[in-house]
Amino acid sequence: MIEVLHLTRTFGAVVAVSNLSFSVKPGEAVGLLGPNGAGKTTTFRLLTGSLGPSSGEIRIMGRPITGDPLEARRHIGYMPENAPLYPEMTAAEYLYFRAELTGLRGEQRRRASRQAAEEAHAASALGTMIGHLSKGFRQRVALAAALIGRPPVLLLDEPTAGLDPNQVEQVRALVREVAKERAVLLSTHVLSEIEATCQRAIVLSKGKIVLQGNLEELRRPPEGEYVLTVRAARAELEAAVALAVQPGRVDLVSLDEERFELTGHGDPGAMNRLLGTLLERGVHIEEAAPRRAALSEVFQAATRGET
Repeated sequence: MIEVLHLTRTFGAVVAVSNLSFSVKPGEAVGLLGPNGAGKTTTFRLLTGSLGPSSGEIRIMGRPITGDPLEARRHIGYMPENAPLYPEMTAAEYLYFRAELTGLRGEQRRRASRQAAEEAHAASALGTMIGHLSKGFRQRVALAAALIGRPPVLLLDEPTAGLDPNQVEQVRALVREVAKERAVLLSTHVLSEIEATCQRAIVLSKGKIVLQGNLEELRRPPEGEYVLTVRAARAELEAAVALAVQPGRVDLVSLDEERFELTGHGDPGAMNRLLGTLLERGVHIEEAAPRRAALSEVFQAATRGET
């Protein structure tokens, strides 16, 4: 539904985004992740057609956005960061106005506005002036505006910015719900946002894609790193570890009395050798697994140019 091919945009000598290529499929939520200044906003402006590319191509539902921009935009619902809501309008008036901008009239406009409000769980606010709504409900109204006409492609720019924790979870739940039948691209610099709403992530740094893949792939454990949770007396455990591994290869952290977490690294067989020694010495093993990298580790390494 979204296809980006070798997309580049320059402003004079400044390269804002460089050679971006990615796609988003139906029923998929993809996070566009990166530090401030990475090129996320420029990418969204290019995807909505409000900015033209210097080179490369964008296709929405198979249509080049530069060749047929109006038709391509009909398939896009866009929720910008700090969406421009009019505080003197009721939520219903604002959604009617947005529906009219899409070309809907009369009963079609009313029906589409109501349907979008219900999908965004904002129907209870339709009779309230936007200026009197909480920040969380204003975000729901902004999302409802993006959903008018049931567009198959959604572009969401920082959808939970400025919300309290309860409101954040409510909006994330809405995003997961609307993504079931659409292609959703969500821009954020908040790692937990990606983990809560997306199946895949695209990491930008200095205008370039430095990493992309599904979250499980990105958190794939570094080879030879592992975590064990065990029960034993500390002295017995330390003696067993000393027999199995070289000094400095295992970190031991006490979780409670006679319960410990061992984080180790070495060659791919290191964990099995340690497990064998611990079992021989009568240590009770609660859990043993390769260590999965936290998304924050992956993000920091990628944006620093590390593997």
